[in-house]
Amino acid sequence: MIKHNVDIRILATAKLPTQWGTFQLSIWKNSHENKEHILLAKGNINQSPNPVLIRIHSACITGEAFVSLKCDCREQLQEAMRLIEQESAGAIIYLNQEGRGIGLVNKIKAYALQDNEGLDTVQANQKLHLPVDKRNYQTAACLLAYLDVTKVKLMTNNPKKIQALTKAGIHVIERIPIHIKPNTVNKAYLLTKKQKLGHLFEL
Repeated sequence: MIKHNVDIRILATAKLPTQWGTFQLSIWKNSHENKEHILLAKGNINQSPNPVLIRIHSACITGEAFVSLKCDCREQLQEAMRLIEQESAGAIIYLNQEGRGIGLVNKIKAYALQDNEGLDTVQANQKLHLPVDKRNYQTAACLLAYLDVTKVKLMTNNPKKIQALTKAGIHVIERIPIHIKPNTVNKAYLLTKKQKLGHLFEL
C-alpha cells in the first residue's frame, strides 16, 4: 500500500438512521485543504480481507437537497446507500467539491449558460474559462489508506475514479455500475457525460 503524505483527522462521528438503514457518519479533513468531507459507513470496513464496497461521491446541493432534475447525483447517492445496506457493509466517501469542483457559484453560472444559450455542461464550463472537471480523488485515496482499505469494489460509472485509486495504490477489484433511468430533463446531460467525459453507462 502506498503511504500518503497527508494527515487525516476525524472531527466528529455519530449514527445516522436513514430509510436505507443506520449508517455511521463521520466528518473528516485532511492536512492539505481546508474542507470538511463526509464518510458514511456501514459494517466493518477497516482491514477487511475482502474488497470493500465503496462509492466516491461529490456534493450536489441542487440535486440532493432541492431534487433538481438536471442531474442524476441524488439517484446515484441513494442507489449507493441501498447497495451498501443490501451488502451490510461499505462506505460512501462524500467529497466537498460542488459542481465537479468549480464551486456552487460557478455551477449556477454554468446552469444559466445552459438555460440561456443552449450549451451543454462541458461547453458552459469552457465558456466560463473553468476546468470541465476539477474534482480531485486523491483525498479519497488518502482516507482509504488511513482506514487500511486496500481492495475495493467501486460503485461508479466514471473511469477517472478507477484510475485515481489505482494510481494511489488502491486495488479496484471490481467496478459496480450505477444504473439510473434518465428523465426528460437530464437525458442530454447524461449523454454529454457519456460522449464527452467518458462515463461508462448505456442510456
